[in-house]
Amino acid sequence: MEKKIGKNVSSGAEKVESVEKKVSPEEVNAQPQKKSKAKKSAAPKAKKSEAKKSKKHSTRAEKAAKAEKAESAAAERRIEKAKLKAARKEKKLLKKAELKQKKLEKKAALEEKKLAKKAALAEKKAERKARALKRKAELKEKRSERHAERVARRELLKNESREEKRNRIAREKKEKLALKRRKQEAAEKQREQKLKAREAAHQRKAEDRKHKRETRNQQRKNKQRTPGIGGWLAAVISLGVACLALATVVTAGSFQMSDMTLTAENGYRATLYEMVSASEDMDSNLNKLRVATGANEQRKLLTEILVDSALMENALERLPVDGATSTDISSFVNKTGSYARTLLGKLAKGQSLTEKEMNTLSYLYDVNTRVYNELNDLATHMTASELRAFVGGEEGEMRNKFGEIGRGTHEEPKEAVDAPFSGAGNVGENKLSKMDEITEAKAEELAKNYFNSYHVVKTQYTGETTAQGASFYNFVMTDENEIEIFAQISKNGGKLAFFDTYETCTQKNFDLETCDSLAREFLADLGIKNVEAVWLSDAGMVADLTYVSAVDGVRAYPDMIRIRVCEQKGRVIGMDATHYLFNFDEGRDLKAGISEDEALQSLSGSLKPYEANLALVPVDGEEILVYEFACAYGEDEYIVYVDANSGEEVEVLRVRETAMGKYLR
Repeated sequence: MEKKIGKNVSSGAEKVESVEKKVSPEEVNAQPQKKSKAKKSAAPKAKKSEAKKSKKHSTRAEKAAKAEKAESAAAERRIEKAKLKAARKEKKLLKKAELKQKKLEKKAALEEKKLAKKAALAEKKAERKARALKRKAELKEKRSERHAERVARRELLKNESREEKRNRIAREKKEKLALKRRKQEAAEKQREQKLKAREAAHQRKAEDRKHKRETRNQQRKNKQRTPGIGGWLAAVISLGVACLALATVVTAGSFQMSDMTLTAENGYRATLYEMVSASEDMDSNLNKLRVATGANEQRKLLTEILVDSALMENALERLPVDGATSTDISSFVNKTGSYARTLLGKLAKGQSLTEKEMNTLSYLYDVNTRVYNELNDLATHMTASELRAFVGGEEGEMRNKFGEIGRGTHEEPKEAVDAPFSGAGNVGENKLSKMDEITEAKAEELAKNYFNSYHVVKTQYTGETTAQGASFYNFVMTDENEIEIFAQISKNGGKLAFFDTYETCTQKNFDLETCDSLAREFLADLGIKNVEAVWLSDAGMVADLTYVSAVDGVRAYPDMIRIRVCEQKGRVIGMDATHYLFNFDEGRDLKAGISEDEALQSLSGSLKPYEANLALVPVDGEEILVYEFACAYGEDEYIVYVDANSGEEVEVLRVRETAMGKYLR
């Protein structure tokens, strides 16, 4: 440190010396003058400095004022910004509160709506319950009235003489026939209105088509086209060759498709008839169960019902019906079969059927009667075009009808009519098997001869069918009006066993008695004589007649023939003689082992017989000679068959008088 200081001092001294040396005497003399001059100007400088100081102080004050003013403005801006922020926050909170309030109001409205809906449902439920109670009370009142009427009627009938009873029955039949005529007139009037509406619609369509054709022709005339002759000739030749080739292919394919379609239609037709037959047998067996008292008879009937339900289910699976309809009908059929199986198990244990179970059987009978009636009507009135649409899966009358049948399993049924033992089939040995076989050509010749009066213009062989141990040739014939006839000729003997005509009858020009005469003439032409009509029914404009052979006054129900006659044209449009061909035998033993009075002892005490005769009936595949008793049970009528040798009850049938027909004794 010390060395450094010393060096600095010496250097400064040296600088002073050098400065002194450089200054001249004149400059030394001149320096005092400058100092005086400086002294002279000291006062103004002081003023200037004071002015500068005052100016500096004023500038600082201004700056301070400006700074204060800026700070004040910044503070105000901060306050405004804080206020805006607080306002936005308050607005946001207010909006949030409003949304929350709306949610609460919406929730309250929903709760109120739920409560109102619940109250409305409760009110509707109460109304339905009140209506149900009212209907129940009304039904109870009606049942009471009907019961009182039945009681009064029974009391009245107790003291009724035979003559009075005969007069009453005749009077009631007349009333039923009058009711039948009124219904027929109403149906005919409705049918005429439908026909008129259909004709008007056809006429409108024809006029529309005519108008369109005229319009197109006019448009063609208005067009001015002048094509070259060469191109026109080439186009015509090419088009002709293409059309010829296409026609050849389409014609060949048309024959094949026609045969396939016809085969499918025949198969579905046979399946439908099978379903009708099974439903018919079930209807008969359920009906007899309502009055049968013997365990053996009940067991036999329940077994047949079980078999019929299986047959109906099998046939239903082969028909092209929709899922809903199939489910409805299958549900009823399965329920019936299951219930029959349950009751069979109960009878096998030695127990008897209760009143509740008998009521359930009555319910099943009512529903099955409805199903059978609809199926029978469908099989009777279906046309070829409706069957083709049904086979092709198209919407049509048959598909709609099956839908109604499916829904009908949940509805109240209507009564149906039919002949007794109609589903018995062949009994014992098939009589056709003893006859000689014929060829297809011979069968076709016989078919043309059988329908000589039907003006057949075309006959087509469609194959063979085997049923119940017999074979049949199938033919489809077409008359001059393009109406098809499906016929079966037995391979053994060449007999006309079955035929059906797809013909619509819309008018009633012939009554039942005339139709009966026409049917007997048709049978006589086939070599079938000595028959007796056991059932006549009038289903719309078609008479349905059932005949059995009658030898020495004994009706042979196994020899059954069913015939349909069109009441508009007065000609036979359908026949099924297979049972007659299978079973007819002239050498039967028709001698009874017990008297009629002895057979009467087997009847129930609640039945009142009023007519009796001998008959031959099929039972479990055998023919049995029986006494046929017509009996009354209150308002109902029954036919009871008692073995003419052992005196045991064989069959119980119910007679149903309806507007469609009656049973003839």
